[in-house]
Amino acid sequence: MKTITIEGQLRTEIGKQAARQLRSEGKVPGVIYGGAQEVNFSAPLTSFKALVYTPNFQFAEVKLNGKSYRCILKDLQFDKVNDQLNHVDLMELVEDKKVIATIPLKFTGTAAGVKDGGKLISKMKALKVKTLPKYLRENIEVDLTNLELNGNVRVEDVKVDHYEILNSPRIPIASVVLTRELKQEETAPGAGAPAAGAAAPAAAPAAAAAEKGKEKK
Repeated sequence: MKTITIEGQLRTEIGKQAARQLRSEGKVPGVIYGGAQEVNFSAPLTSFKALVYTPNFQFAEVKLNGKSYRCILKDLQFDKVNDQLNHVDLMELVEDKKVIATIPLKFTGTAAGVKDGGKLISKMKALKVKTLPKYLRENIEVDLTNLELNGNVRVEDVKVDHYEILNSPRIPIASVVLTRELKQEETAPGAGAPAAGAAAPAAAPAAAAAEKGKEKK
């Protein structure tokens, strides 16, 4: 799995004023927790871009004053006015300590319902899991091959070794629905019309009445 390297400095001053000063210098304050002790640090804003502005799940190796911390991203804060990154929370990975992470989903295979003319609807992009750091991965693969028309794949259908999935089990993550074209065909005016021959009995009385009218004239 890809690792993003971030080089920064330990923070000796904590507080709003110190944080504002760092931001004015183009740096972002952050904290690393989950290890032996909490670590406050800062790093240039540009060094976080590859970690923050991506849908991928990645490791972060943070180098501070000669020491490295292997982490995953946990939380972000952005400025409400200019949407600039304001603060970063990272979780240090400890070998024998389970962590909670959000892992992206990767759908594989072509759903049977899509082959029958349906449309695949993705309802979830990631799952929240609890596992040991050694089992963390870039994504969770979900095979959709057997997903039929009007069917769903739910959280409970996803089985991954060594993962405790924390999302509600009945939530659908993907489904196949009828396309608009199929629905239009089913509801078209001619779809339920009777056969041409079925109209003949109803027309017979009208024809007889017309004939009698001619005789009276």
